[in-house]
Amino acid sequence: MLKNSLFCAVTVAALFAAPLSHASEAIVKKARCVACHQIDKKAVGPSYKDVAAKYQGKSDAVAMLSDKVRSGGSGVWGEIPMPPHPADKLSDADLKAAIEWVLSLK
Repeated sequence: MLKNSLFCAVTVAALFAAPLSHASEAIVKKARCVACHQIDKKAVGPSYKDVAAKYQGKSDAVAMLSDKVRSGGSGVWGEIPMPPHPADKLSDADLKAAIEWVLSLK
């Protein structure tokens, strides 16, 4: 009985997590981040996986990256500037979900 309950709990958790992952990837696509970033290859900007690796284990990564995305800038990953992404184009909730998705990539 306990084994079945544990299996059910894991299955339900996976079902809830999968749509969130797809939703976050959809946010990245809708915000047109994919014009400069790819999951596992450098394009104009760094790959999402390189970003995840650089900020892995940093407790303030979501806040730090949110600030970077909002204000834009250059110099961290190269000289080509990333344009700012204001809240009227990408909500705070969507920004947070997108960054958490990027940071979850391995």
